Amino acid sequence: MPCRHPAGGVEGARDNRDTANVASQSTRVSGLAVRYAAALYELADEARDIDPVARDLSTLQTMLDESEDLRRFIASPVVSRDDHAKGIAALADAADIGATTRKFLGLVASKGRLVALPGMILAFQRQLAKARGEMTAEVVSARPLSETQSAALAARLKQVVGNEVAIDARVEPALLGGMVVRLGSRMVDSSLRSQLQRLSLSMKGVG
Repeated sequence: MPCRHPAGGVEGARDNRDTANVASQSTRVSGLAVRYAAALYELADEARDIDPVARDLSTLQTMLDESEDLRRFIASPVVSRDDHAKGIAALADAADIGATTRKFLGLVASKGRLVALPGMILAFQRQLAKARGEMTAEVVSARPLSETQSAALAARLKQVVGNEVAIDARVEPALLGGMVVRLGSRMVDSSLRSQLQRLSLSMKGVG
């Protein structure tokens, strides 16, 4: 259920369709992304490097959320594989990305698969949450969630579902305000509406 200010008439209906479309698009992870993520998870597990890799991927996702230029770069079909590899290596240096994740990024770039990187990150996070017995809540918001907001959302979701909930946050400026929350393959239960509405309203005041 989209957590937004109530809207009436045609504009309200359009807003609801738009937020539903955003939620649907954001959960699409290709089979290729799942395979790459599974390979990275296995590699990280063998190296006992799961937590550092998870932090690296979270850092990369934040960078992708905040930089349209970076999103364009990884998706550009006119950038050569060599240039993609050089660019992603420079990014890894700047973000202090660890060796395991760095090797993975180099492989992805050399295969011309950087365009699927966001899906790989999401697939890895889902696999990690499953391994830890957590549920994953996919949150699409107009602005990045702060650590406080993310923690508050996770706590409220845990109260309702009775399990630890990992937050997978994505930014979609088209939402304009508020957020869309999905648990697994379904939107959040209606019992969460009022709680999430309050958090959503508090986000509208954040510049």
